[in-house]
Amino acid sequence: MILTRRLLTLVAMLAALPLTVAMAQSEQQTLVDRATLVVQETIQGSTADSEERRLLRKARAVMVCPRIFRASFIIGGSGGGCALLARDGNGNWSYPAFYGMGSGSVGFQIGIQDSAILMMIMTDKGLGAIMDSQFKFGADANVTVATISFGVEGATTADLGADIVAFSQGRGLFAGIALQGSLLNSRTEWNHAYYGSNMGGRQIVMEMTGRNPGAEPLREVLSRNGASTQSTATTRPMPADAPATPTNRAVRSQSLSPPQR
Repeated sequence: MILTRRLLTLVAMLAALPLTVAMAQSEQQTLVDRATLVVQETIQGSTADSEERRLLRKARAVMVCPRIFRASFIIGGSGGGCALLARDGNGNWSYPAFYGMGSGSVGFQIGIQDSAILMMIMTDKGLGAIMDSQFKFGADANVTVATISFGVEGATTADLGADIVAFSQGRGLFAGIALQGSLLNSRTEWNHAYYGSNMGGRQIVMEMTGRNPGAEPLREVLSRNGASTQSTATTRPMPADAPATPTNRAVRSQSLSPPQR
């Protein structure tokens, strides 16, 4: 009788295991699906010669944060999940590695916002900074970030020499999205849940070891809209030390702090 009970308990545990994995994976898949929609709406909704398309064709990698929530009542904070994909010299996109973005603030502000962010990572230096275990936007460093609102017409940011160009679109009482002070952290537990093994961001993005068919639509939309001039992104990256000056497109230049050791 005792043996039977133990056997039944073991069978129940084994039966629940695939369900647990599926539930854990569905959270990551939801982020990947939303990231696909952000890329589609941003790139495919633009003109053939738009700045977004030009930058994507030259980009070394992209990071998509489909839903970054920001709320504040005197003391505020923001957070959300992001997917990072890079491509090799042949133009093949990796599968996504997962990151979390968060920040806190103190000041007299009241509001709530839901933002989507699409970062075009233009240089290897920018990609290396993004892939470190933890780093912070807004401190003095050699990595430059320019932020732009979706749909704003005007100057060409490709000439700014930014390592990372972040397009943002916000809905709510806050105007725009402020990356300054935000922290990015690698979410290794999400990578494990999505791929079924312990892999870091570098393994997935640089060594291209991760595989999950759920990310194929995201890889496909990136390949279809950014297929040309990939060699330009890897062999002739944009100058990292070029000055970033504000224009009538309201570009804000920020720096990325070195990773904490």
